Amino acid sequence: MQPIIQINNLTKIYGGGFHALKSVDLEIDRGEIFALLGPNGAGKTTLINIVCGIVTLTSGTVLVDGRDIIKDYRHTRSRIGLVPQELPIGTYETTWNTARFSRGLFSKPDDPVYVEKVLRSLSLWDKRNEKIMMLSGGMKRRVLIAKALAHEPEILFLDEPTAGVDVELRQDMWNIVRSLRESGVTVILTTHYIEEAEQLADRVGVINHGEIILVQEKKRLMRELGKKQLVLHLTEAMTEVPSRLSEYELELSADGHELTYHYDTQRERTGITTLLSELHEAGIRCNDLNTSQSSLEEIFVDLVRKRL
Repeated sequence: MQPIIQINNLTKIYGGGFHALKSVDLEIDRGEIFALLGPNGAGKTTLINIVCGIVTLTSGTVLVDGRDIIKDYRHTRSRIGLVPQELPIGTYETTWNTARFSRGLFSKPDDPVYVEKVLRSLSLWDKRNEKIMMLSGGMKRRVLIAKALAHEPEILFLDEPTAGVDVELRQDMWNIVRSLRESGVTVILTTHYIEEAEQLADRVGVINHGEIILVQEKKRLMRELGKKQLVLHLTEAMTEVPSRLSEYELELSADGHELTYHYDTQRERTGITTLLSELHEAGIRCNDLNTSQSSLEEIFVDLVRKRL
């Protein structure tokens, strides 16, 4: 199946000579949730704005559903919905009129039934006649999504969708994103909340200094790059790790009651059995132990550091 978005050798150089994007190649599969991660200034928003026709590319090509975004601008733009990071909504307009107006911008016929469906799916129906200036920050962000969905796009870009949203509303937004994917919408989101990508994404892309560092299926990424930690809870506190155990690079907690051992699950041998044996020979006893795996945040930080 042809990817719904194909980006080839995409470069963006701004007037002052700043290279925001450097020969970016990226494909987004139809119907997936794709998370684009990267620090501030990495090029995430520039990439989104080029695909959406807001920023002009310097070189390269971008195809949306097989059509060029420059040659077939109207066709490709009509297939995309964008929820920007900021809240640029006319505050004196009502929720209902905002969604209807956005639909008209894309020459879609008036369809009150569809607009009602969108508002209800976002828990905005009771707010349909309220002016946006009277809504909370979380509700305003829901209006942005309704505005982006009003013309029935196949692709939805979410630029920092839960920025400034409290924890409860963030969970609601995650549910909304999942339901959009279930309805057939391809969702591309940028986020600073790593747990957002971990919860939602099918695949993860990491961008830094305008370059795509890595694109990987999320579960595979965590399996291949994630490391595990074995934490040993000691019966008696230690002041230092014996030199005979230096090869294991153990970390001793500040209170001396825990030893942490990092190991790679992809290796043929983890070294745990040998470590436990050597601890016993050294007279070090533990009363409990547990393991945990690196989070996506830790993996992301490691990847970015390697490219600095």
